[in-house]
Amino acid sequence: MAVLTPYPFGLLVDRMVRELDRKAAIFDLPARKFFLGDPARDLTVHHHGRPAASPLAPAAGPHTQMAQNIVLSWLGGCRLFELKTVQVRDDLEIPRPCIDMATVGYNVEWSQELTVAESLEEYVKASMLIRILEASGRLALAPNFRDHVFDMSVGYDLAGIRSDKVQGFLRGMRDAGPVIDRLRAEIPAPYAAYRDLDFNPHLSDTLTLSTFHGCPPDEIERIVLFLLEDFGLHCTVKLNPTLLGKPDCLALLHDTLGYGDLTVPDQAFADDTRWDQAVAFSERLRARAAALGLGYGVKFTNTLIVENHRPFFPSSETVMYLSGPPLHVLAMELVKRWRGVFGDGLPISFSAGIDRRNFADAVALGLVPVSVCTDLLKAGGYGRAEALLRDLCQRMAAVGAGTIADYTRAMAGSGAADLSAARLANTDRHAAAIRSDPSYRAAANAKPPRKVDSTLVLFDCLTCDKCLPVCPNDANFTFRVPVRDIPVQHVRRTADGWTVETGDPLRLEKPHQIGNFADFCNDCGNCDVFCPELGGPYILKPRFFGSYAAWAAPGAGDGFHVTAGAVHGRIGGRLYHADVADPKRVGFRGDGFALHFDPADIPGSLGGTAESEVDLTPFHILRALHIGLLADDAVNPVESLVRAGDANAAVT
Repeated sequence: MAVLTPYPFGLLVDRMVRELDRKAAIFDLPARKFFLGDPARDLTVHHHGRPAASPLAPAAGPHTQMAQNIVLSWLGGCRLFELKTVQVRDDLEIPRPCIDMATVGYNVEWSQELTVAESLEEYVKASMLIRILEASGRLALAPNFRDHVFDMSVGYDLAGIRSDKVQGFLRGMRDAGPVIDRLRAEIPAPYAAYRDLDFNPHLSDTLTLSTFHGCPPDEIERIVLFLLEDFGLHCTVKLNPTLLGKPDCLALLHDTLGYGDLTVPDQAFADDTRWDQAVAFSERLRARAAALGLGYGVKFTNTLIVENHRPFFPSSETVMYLSGPPLHVLAMELVKRWRGVFGDGLPISFSAGIDRRNFADAVALGLVPVSVCTDLLKAGGYGRAEALLRDLCQRMAAVGAGTIADYTRAMAGSGAADLSAARLANTDRHAAAIRSDPSYRAAANAKPPRKVDSTLVLFDCLTCDKCLPVCPNDANFTFRVPVRDIPVQHVRRTADGWTVETGDPLRLEKPHQIGNFADFCNDCGNCDVFCPELGGPYILKPRFFGSYAAWAAPGAGDGFHVTAGAVHGRIGGRLYHADVADPKRVGFRGDGFALHFDPADIPGSLGGTAESEVDLTPFHILRALHIGLLADDAVNPVESLVRAGDANAAVT
């Protein structure tokens, strides 16, 4: 079972700055994929009165769970952040794999994988890392591209939200001062000047309620009233696509879009909030929020629950959750209908199938934020965010718009009397256009990523690096090893001494290698979807654990733990330990043997004990990994742990 392990804050700071200086990248995202604003365009929008320098947001999900994820989204140009949903049950076992982006988008992942306390700390870390980047002078941020908003998300029922655990999270997000003060001290000495930065302890006062499928409407209303009245939070309610009603939902999904293989359980329509119920409680909640001087809005939409008919997910999962292009059409139909009732008088946030073909159009509707998830899980990962914003800026320039409001009016044409009318006109136009757009239909979204007839092995591959950006947690990384032959040697103790038999070597043909950092990997499977080769990078590539305890834990599987002077490995289920602090007298031990020798002269220096023949090939693998990971110019999550002398990394 994969267990996410947050990185120490000081190491995040150290790696972030050194990687930018040495490799022109941060957390494996190249600087050429950063979006740092456009001085000629003001992309500022407001969420419940809070300014954000960009309407783009990562949706509450895999891109907003860990600190490095949020920083990667910020580097891509996001300035609104829908943080991963937090709930009282924070010890869930999520099925693996859980994300399938081979065609449109399916998942079986629906809640945070960290504890509530860890989630709070990750969000504080992210806010502090962003502040450090702003203050560092290393990024050419446009003057109008600094404001950002953290939007909390909690679920899934009132009892859980009223628990001490979740209320403690809400209070911590309102005042993170104690956590900030503790983390300041972890900033490494070379960056001590950052310890005195004006980190904002007020992380958030806006919240999106994520109720699970089937939550009764009166429960939703009670939750929002509690959040408004007891915590003074601006609130948004995420609604489900089943709000369309069974006939209209299935007509769009099956008849218009052609996804006839998808079955929405009847129970989903029976249990979910109906249209009239959502309209009624929104009228009441809007009035109550206004009386309290707070904001209320809705979000379209949650994912669509469908029966699991794909072999990718564990057979135990009877349902899965649809996202991507078909959900965009369903959700936009709801936006259109909702505005038919409320006009432009009730804020709408949007998250459903946003990609490059529709992001700029969605912005022109006045939706805030416009959130993306599925598209960032495709090839290119976080780097795709930059393309969305570049395209928006180009379209604004084409119509002579300097602000989002100007762009909205320009897109509506001369018939719109004011900004509100322009938003409504753009809504009607976009909803109609996508219903007839073949790019949203099943036939256009049925082809999975290309695979070749080869299986991944520990070293060497096609080195396309597709597995790096599609990981939302930055778990996959590159490192370099010298091109060399890995000796294949078998040694045996005889009455006359040691014998060494040498076979054909294993050839490392490429200096560029790919590793997986287990602490950041939740076995979601997304890198397997996009890897051209078979087997899955997170399964077959070298997997490195940040602590000896995690590496040695039952069920951890094959992998490695690296320290300054040793490498511990599990290969094919067998345990090996290489002591390499002295390069001329190394140790190699495992089940039934403990050897020492000079790697440059094994036959002449071999000593120790062995109950039977010993294959030295695993030693040479461990040594090659150690050399590559800890090279003088290396920057990677393993090297950062070792370099910092982390207590866990020092265990041998």
